[in-house]
Amino acid sequence: MKRMMTNPLCAMEPRRDGPRLHARSIGSFMRAKKSPNRSPSLISPTGVIKLMTHAMMGAALGLMFTLALILANPAVAELLNHGGRAAALVFVATMVTTFAIGASLTGVVFILNEDKET
Repeated sequence: MKRMMTNPLCAMEPRRDGPRLHARSIGSFMRAKKSPNRSPSLISPTGVIKLMTHAMMGAALGLMFTLALILANPAVAELLNHGGRAAALVFVATMVTTFAIGASLTGVVFILNEDKET
């Protein structure tokens, strides 16, 4: 008796009693059907959470960039040193806010494109 190696990813497997079709080859993937009359996901609680996540990632990235800029550029560190605590706070807040707004706008584009694909 000859034994044949079969690949589970193939659509057809050779067998003694004939070919056998897999469910993968027929195209019967199980997916949830989405209702066509749903509101955009930016207005939903999930969309707001996604947008807040993008803003927080941007704020964290802005904070890291600000720290790297201060450590890598001695002129910036010297300006912040002479400006006092208020100047350092305004500089950090401006950088963090700028990155957070940029990441939020990018998140809006990503969420709206995700809606168009689904």
